[in-house]
Formats: sequence, structure tokens, C-alpha cells
Amino acid sequence: MHVQDLDAAKAWYQDVIGHPPYFDEPFYVGFDISGYELGLHPHDGEHPGAGAVVAYWRVDDVSVEYDRLIAKGAKPHFEPVDVGDGIVAASIIDPFGNVLGLMYNPHFQAK
Repeated sequence: MHVQDLDAAKAWYQDVIGHPPYFDEPFYVGFDISGYELGLHPHDGEHPGAGAVVAYWRVDDVSVEYDRLIAKGAKPHFEPVDVGDGIVAASIIDPFGNVLGLMYNPHFQAK
């Protein structure tokens, strides 16, 4: 995700994820989220914000996580909905304008 304030984005995501990045340099900050990469890039002419990228995080309860992120400063984008077959999805807009998807999929087994 391209962000205009790398330090602020790093602090927000560290608070949301609950641990610091595994890679932290001025040109890139990388978080390991259960074996998946969340990368933050400083704004470099690319347009940050909604529509640039949507990463979906697997969570156990989409509604609870959606509410938690809203309480931490995210804005609603797409409220939690059962999309079928037990899969629940939602999305928020982080404080830096990026869309972040949340998903519970009973068919997906995290390692």
C-alpha cells in the first residue's frame, strides 16, 4: 500500500496487527500477518487510497474486527455481509485512504 506518511501508517498498522514490522526501512515497511505480507511504501507519485489495492485479512469474526478498526480511526467502506457458503466479508478505509478487506472463510485453513 502506498501511504503519504510512512511513520503514521506503520504506527497505525502496528497497533492494529499487534506486533511490529519484521522489515522497517525508509523505503518499505513489511508486516508478517500469519505468513502473509502487508507492505507499506512511501508515497512516490502513485495514488494512495481507495481502489489502489485491496488486501483481505482472514479474521475469526468480521463484525468484531470491523468495529474494532472503525474505533481505531478507520472509516466504513463496506459493512459486514454473508456473501454465501458461510463466507463473511467487509472492508474499511484506513486512515491513509487505502481499502482494507476483512474476510471470514470457513473453507480456508490458515497455516
